[in-house]
Amino acid sequence: MKKKIIFYIPSIEAAGVEKNLNLLIKYLPNQIGKINIITANKKNNNSKNVKYICPHSSYWNNKNRTLKNIICIYLLIKNFWSSKAVILSFQSNLTSIIISKILRFRILIRLNTSLKKYLNNFLKKVIFKFFYSLSDVIIVNSKFFKKELLNEINLKSHLIYNLNIYEKKRKKLEFFKKFKGLKILNIGRLTDQKDQLTLIRSLEILKKKNNNFRCSIIGGGAFRNILISEIKRLNLEEYIELVGFKNNAEQYISQSDIFVLSSKYEGLPNVLIESQKYGIPIISSNCPTGPSEILMNGKLGELFPVGNYNILANKLLNFSKNKKNLKLKSSYAKKYLKRFDPVINSQKYSKLILQEYEKI
Repeated sequence: MKKKIIFYIPSIEAAGVEKNLNLLIKYLPNQIGKINIITANKKNNNSKNVKYICPHSSYWNNKNRTLKNIICIYLLIKNFWSSKAVILSFQSNLTSIIISKILRFRILIRLNTSLKKYLNNFLKKVIFKFFYSLSDVIIVNSKFFKKELLNEINLKSHLIYNLNIYEKKRKKLEFFKKFKGLKILNIGRLTDQKDQLTLIRSLEILKKKNNNFRCSIIGGGAFRNILISEIKRLNLEEYIELVGFKNNAEQYISQSDIFVLSSKYEGLPNVLIESQKYGIPIISSNCPTGPSEILMNGKLGELFPVGNYNILANKLLNFSKNKKNLKLKSSYAKKYLKRFDPVINSQKYSKLILQEYEKI
């Protein structure tokens, strides 16, 4: 019976997890052989070493993750019921763990967002600890996350940083065109997690200080109308633009003077790594997990307490008056990008996958 390697990712979107998936697909097949990808998003780009196992219709592309997960359970059982396999799970980890145990597969799970997102009571801690402990390997993407997992639910894990390539492509933002003042950029889904409300409220303070600025927020999401209402309430319509979703949004980073991340929690935010790649200064919330690690506790950028728009405003005002210090920090950041090298980190994935493969 031939052994299989399966990647489980019910919903392929344009976010950090998917960027890591795409880079792994590029580098891993040469190291581990053919990869089967289970997803509910219709994909036609099969190759010699990558096979997508997905619906034939795009009907499921925009459905919620719960429905997509159900479809992927069906696809997994239908196609691999009698196989021996190793699964690397990127999403819906509890589901993939349960199915793996039923089918007697080896299972690696990749955790990409701080436990603060979902371990908010004792019962959840018990449930997640029980199921996560059934996995064969747990992969996390930051040292802080590794420590958090050990402290919160007493589970050990393997650290592999996000993969990031060093090519730099540039796109222009019309809102910044010919503007001579401070150009502020935020990229992220418009959700409670990304907390653009804190950024918007900090910008009201800049306006009151007669600071000349513009801010572009790139991304779509459920909080769009909430953000629009807040922008109108604070009379910031001429200062802030909600650009909406953009493919390859990181290519707009070079158009800004400073990048701001305002999240309540993360895993290891790719957008900060991409800002470092373009040499753009960064101000980020010191949220769990990732920003302080990427910015080396403030050595490579500025950090502010989660939700504190007053401190964020002060840091933006200081930058607008004297850009030298933060620009110097951003120049240092390029020296540390090797941490996210796709070849080095894909080899770490390869080692773990092949170790489990040999145990089948």
